[in-house]
Amino acid sequence: MGNRHADMEFQMTADGLKALLLAGHIIGLSASAYGAEQPSNPPRFEVKLQEVDDLKSVYATVRSRDLIEARVRTPGTIATLKVDEGDSVKQGEVLALVGDPKIALRIKALDARMVALESRLETSDAELKRALTLKEKGVASQARVDLAQTAYDVALNELRSARAERSVVETEIEEGQVLAPASGRVLKVPFTEGSVVLAGEGIATIAAKGYLLRLELPERHARFIKVGDPIRVGARGPGPEEASLATGRISQVYPELKNGRVIADAEVPDLGTYFVGERLLVWISAGKRQTFIVPRSYLFKRYGLDYVRLWGSDGAPADIVVQTGRNTRDASGQEMTELLAGVRAGDRLVSP
Repeated sequence: MGNRHADMEFQMTADGLKALLLAGHIIGLSASAYGAEQPSNPPRFEVKLQEVDDLKSVYATVRSRDLIEARVRTPGTIATLKVDEGDSVKQGEVLALVGDPKIALRIKALDARMVALESRLETSDAELKRALTLKEKGVASQARVDLAQTAYDVALNELRSARAERSVVETEIEEGQVLAPASGRVLKVPFTEGSVVLAGEGIATIAAKGYLLRLELPERHARFIKVGDPIRVGARGPGPEEASLATGRISQVYPELKNGRVIADAEVPDLGTYFVGERLLVWISAGKRQTFIVPRSYLFKRYGLDYVRLWGSDGAPADIVVQTGRNTRDASGQEMTELLAGVRAGDRLVSP
């Protein structure tokens, strides 16, 4: 019995020692968190109400400023097609060659006609020279000379007319070249080689003069949006809201509502690699509101919740749970976070 009583006393002593060590460890951690590591005068941030833009997210569509058709100037068959959808072209670049078999036949006929006229001209020239010689000798009359001169002039003029007509036909061959009317990207090519086309048909649709974003906003936003308003453009594909690609500005607001929506265009740089018709997430201001915005460095997480460290009136900090909103940046580029709940105006925060 004596040995058993001694063992029980020893066990109670060991358990008490463990409890004492655990309590000391907890006290040490608390002192480390709020005492030893806390500076005597930590940096503080006073929470104030600030007026910010009430951002609303909408989808915008990439559009071309102008859609221009590269049209055929002469009817015929497409002999060569040099472009396809997605190609970049420059103004004046040859996109296709349109040929007409009848043009070649017309050129051959004109060449044969010109050979006959040249022979006729040579004959008229020889007859004119003979008449002039006979007139000098007193054998031929002036009427014969005039008749020979008239025949020579007619042959010469007919040869000039045939040459001019051939030049016109050659110009029609040059007009068979379909040229790009402006620089841009080819969106649509509705024909293939061997297709028969008529004069005025569009052989390619070109997106010219860069891209812009077309926004369609609910009617209730019509009184807020105006030219010059900034917008934020989200990155391509799914991702966090703060992963914005670029910023832009509203360049035009159309005065007509369509299907209960106000239409606006925005200029955003670096849209040249986007597809026409591609949709992007855009944030636009829908008025002003007041909120609390604090530096992101004053927030920390614990057990999946967002906390800030509040400096109490007695000088002792306290960790409180807050509800966060949008992330943004101030004028200096510092990362800021909106607080929706958990703080009030006048609270002083310390860096964790």
